[in-house]
Amino acid sequence: LSLHKLSAFRPLSSGQRREPILSELDIEFSAGEVIAIVGPSGAGKSTLLRCLLGLWPDTEGSVKLDGIDIHHWSREPLGQRSGYLPQDIELFDGTIAENICRFQLKDRALDSEAIVDAAKRADIHPMILRLPQGYDTPIGTAGQLLSAGQRQRLALARALYGMPDIVLLDEPNANLDDAGELARGNAIRSLRAMGKTVFMVLHQRSLLALADRVLAMADGRITTYGKIEINPAAQTGSTSEPSSESPPEPPPQLSPEAPQAKTH
Repeated sequence: LSLHKLSAFRPLSSGQRREPILSELDIEFSAGEVIAIVGPSGAGKSTLLRCLLGLWPDTEGSVKLDGIDIHHWSREPLGQRSGYLPQDIELFDGTIAENICRFQLKDRALDSEAIVDAAKRADIHPMILRLPQGYDTPIGTAGQLLSAGQRQRLALARALYGMPDIVLLDEPNANLDDAGELARGNAIRSLRAMGKTVFMVLHQRSLLALADRVLAMADGRITTYGKIEINPAAQTGSTSEPSSESPPEPPPQLSPEAPQAKTH
């Protein structure tokens, strides 16, 4: 997966000037690595994930998967190769099973084996079995019958459905209790062990230990990219922009030999 002079622009209203969110990103990612994306609010982290999926409407430059521009991929095979956990989770009026499998059918029926596998990887299989109708339980409009933590874990199972090659997680620790955080960490470790490529936008240091590399962003540009050296005592701190009431935290320490990303 590679970016070639990728720029992304804010959606325009009438009379507005075209304003970049991402500016000429130029970088290549190795397959099979877990990449943590960090930086202050407004740095362009979530926009970058959407560009990697070909979902951002106004871009210049290119994103290439296996050497092919992301916009030249048909949506179905691209969807099968990628899983996405967005920051703002959107579930649909249907059953647990239908939401996990993205309402996709196999031979005119739900692929029960793949659905259960995704649920187990997100560690929500026992929770689902406790529901009144198990996997056939309706979740209501936008998943209103589930708690925020249950919606987050259901969306994680949806991202893992079909064992995609690339998984993109935008703030995967939001709304999770201790059990949910443990399940999320185990899912990322499992993906890493199977050679999957994982991008995760982080605002907490607790997941940095799972990353092979860290991509730091500011003002729509990549400031550093490389392997991380973590102080275990600092893993529970925040990677978000420090508040004015607390001293600024040092950025993640990247190893000196790590390559720097081009930003021209």
